[in-house]
Amino acid sequence: MTMKALYITILSVFTLAILHAEPTVLEAANQAYADQQYIEAATLYESLLAEEGHAPELYYNLGNAYYKMNELGKAILNYERALKLVPNYADAKFNLEFTNQQIVDNIVVTDSFFLKKWMLALIQLFNTNTWFIIATAFFILSLIAVVLFIFAGQKSTRKIAFYMGLFFLIGSISSLAFSKIQYNNTLYHQEAIIMTGAVLVKGSPDASGTELFELHEGTKVSVTSELGDWYEIRLVNGNIGWVESKHIEKI
Repeated sequence: MTMKALYITILSVFTLAILHAEPTVLEAANQAYADQQYIEAATLYESLLAEEGHAPELYYNLGNAYYKMNELGKAILNYERALKLVPNYADAKFNLEFTNQQIVDNIVVTDSFFLKKWMLALIQLFNTNTWFIIATAFFILSLIAVVLFIFAGQKSTRKIAFYMGLFFLIGSISSLAFSKIQYNNTLYHQEAIIMTGAVLVKGSPDASGTELFELHEGTKVSVTSELGDWYEIRLVNGNIGWVESKHIEKI
């Protein structure tokens, strides 16, 4: 057998092996979802997240699978996790808003200073890595402006370079601060989702504590402190209380 024939034979064997290879776990999960086998799809997506780490697309797909199973708490949790990684993930944001319309609790948000709301919305536009890249780009531009300021001959050009450098430096510092804020939000997991159908919120971290109000599956809360098996939570309307940790899951 010539070398050319041997090469063709080996290539044919590898081609046949690829064509008859087992589908990947992701392909199997997507196929299970397409076949409306949502439990199997969710299990496969969960295994992928456990083995290969966090990925916004996997959280999004897992959220869709749980939504199809009418498990709104788990659906919302995974949409939130996808947006934690990619804040401007349009599909996850749309599905989250749609699913939130179907939960029982309709909590009215207390008014806050417009500048604070604007700033929070700005910070949530990008994740920590994107903000860091923006900060780096602004810093490089500020250095270019400094060079231009030093070597420019005309006074008007130096003046423009000075203000541009100042603007870019402020932008760099602000973007770096936003990156740090997003990093802390991701690292410390201060937000959580109610995962049980109905939960009684207590006035103290004790089963015999005073019952303050009731929350339902899918409601988003902020965890302010922990004590044993209890979390102190705060709602967007300012109400606070204690719930057992088994009833909620951190984003």
